[in-house]
Amino acid sequence: MLTRALSLLSVAFLFMFALLEAAAAESKRVMLLHSFGREFRPWSEYATTIREELNRQSPWQLDITEQSLVTARSGDEDPEAAFVEYLRALFTKRPLDLIVSLGAPAAAFVQRHRQQLFATTPMVFTVVEVRRVRYSDLTANDAVVALRTDHLSVIENILYVLPDTKHVAVVIGVSPGERFWRKEIAREVKPLEGRVEFTWYDNLSFEDILKQAAKLPPNSAIFWETISVDAAGVVHEGGPALARLHAVANAPIFSHDESFFGNTTIGGPMTSVRGVSSQTAAVAVRILDGEKAGDIKVEPIGWDAPKFDWTEMQRWGISESRLPPRSQILFREPTAWEKYRWQIVLTGIALLFQTSLIAGLLNERRRRRTAEVDSRQRMAELAHLNRQTTAGELSASIAHQLRQPLGAILSNTETVQLMLDSPRPDMEEIKTILADVVSADQRATEVIERLRRLLTKAQLEAQAVDLNEIVSEVVAILAAQAAARKVTINTVLTPSPLTVNGDRVQLEQVILNLLVNAIDALAEAGTDNRRIIVKTQFLDNDTAELTVSDTGPGIKPDVLQQIFEPFFTTKDAGMGMGLAIARTIVEAHGGRLWAENHLGGAIFGLTLPVAGQR
Repeated sequence: MLTRALSLLSVAFLFMFALLEAAAAESKRVMLLHSFGREFRPWSEYATTIREELNRQSPWQLDITEQSLVTARSGDEDPEAAFVEYLRALFTKRPLDLIVSLGAPAAAFVQRHRQQLFATTPMVFTVVEVRRVRYSDLTANDAVVALRTDHLSVIENILYVLPDTKHVAVVIGVSPGERFWRKEIAREVKPLEGRVEFTWYDNLSFEDILKQAAKLPPNSAIFWETISVDAAGVVHEGGPALARLHAVANAPIFSHDESFFGNTTIGGPMTSVRGVSSQTAAVAVRILDGEKAGDIKVEPIGWDAPKFDWTEMQRWGISESRLPPRSQILFREPTAWEKYRWQIVLTGIALLFQTSLIAGLLNERRRRRTAEVDSRQRMAELAHLNRQTTAGELSASIAHQLRQPLGAILSNTETVQLMLDSPRPDMEEIKTILADVVSADQRATEVIERLRRLLTKAQLEAQAVDLNEIVSEVVAILAAQAAARKVTINTVLTPSPLTVNGDRVQLEQVILNLLVNAIDALAEAGTDNRRIIVKTQFLDNDTAELTVSDTGPGIKPDVLQQIFEPFFTTKDAGMGMGLAIARTIVEAHGGRLWAENHLGGAIFGLTLPVAGQR
């Protein structure tokens, strides 16, 4: 019995060993060959995801090993002989089914020693830029998953996100591959000469790079290419080196490789690690399944959709509105509502209870304010109706200008009459008063003459006036009317005075007309979002622009064609002269008045020559 049991046990062991050998025979042997080392980013990130994708996509058991080529750091090929012998000893008895090279140096190494080591072993070149692929040396056993890099678009992304950037510091090392890219980047960004100043850090040790990055001038940015070997010959792993740079840099850092994205770089268009790795694994599985490597053609992989780091955007004050279209924002911090929802709800209930206690007191104040606003609104409406009479918006302004000098003439004349009735009139004082009468008469004459010249399209004798000051005065006049109609008027004015050539009263009338029309349009639209934005800016050195935009329903296309025509109006009580007169005033000042629709409302604008340019 014992002999029989031992025999059965031996058979079982032999069967198990046979199963293990069969499984080993069915497994596929794959080698990942690194260019700089297994822990060197960005290649380490690609290696990790390629391994994951191979195990996910492969229907077979895979035996994946990794080897590193250290000669890529210096370009010295002398130690390669020993490395070749090492690989020969390692894989002679059990040949590889596939080699996946990561980076251009590893690919070049395999091509140099293909006959000695891997004459018939299929190979996939990956994580190598298309310019680094030696296509003439490819064999029928080689497939390529290349990258396509556009450094000009990377720098243009920096300028898009940070348009005030004047200086870009480029961090790059001195290994053979990095020297190649130093020349290529300089060539690609040549169109930006004169727009951006570039500083190259390939001539510095990494310690000196850190010192320089800490004291960059304002409006600077840092472009991180990679630094495997610095000018002092010191080898650096990309991840820790970038972290050290990020800790001291006084300017935002950008890169085009997703391996360096997250907590250190801003973002932008970049190569997707997962996308490249998935494509590489797919090609590898096809080769392991028996497809000829040389028959597999893959288009070079370009940039993925732009992605940006929310925390870095906050650190450097980059608005989400400055990002390119289709951008993804990652690492966004949760909002206060997401963090403290229940606390906010409970606090809101408490505040609501407190608010109800003081609502009675506030109601009385609100009623007083409403009555005041209604009173001012009626006054503004009466003024608006008055502007729509025979002379339109100009008559009120001209009457106001005439009233003061005529009143002064009357007052001075009465004074002179009284003085002449006295026994001993003061002739010197009478002369002074008469001089005031002449001056007031001249002011009244100037007002009438300006009106005559305007109506006859004669050239005005303009003076320098601050357009920003006029806007502020008109907005103040309309504040009560806007509040009554629940319209918010915001101004975005140039920091410095915007001086134009023009008649102050007439320009006030134009701006008043545009704002009143905008208020009417918003009130008639019945929307909750009633907002007007008055913006002034310099278009160039000799032209100023003022725009009045609203959030109303916009202007119908058929109305837009004739909105400036005399007697054309869309209002029930309108005469249709307001915009026509406004255009006449602007054109008389050498400017242009226009209107168009924009996203969410209408916009009226006018351009005028700045002072000294007419």
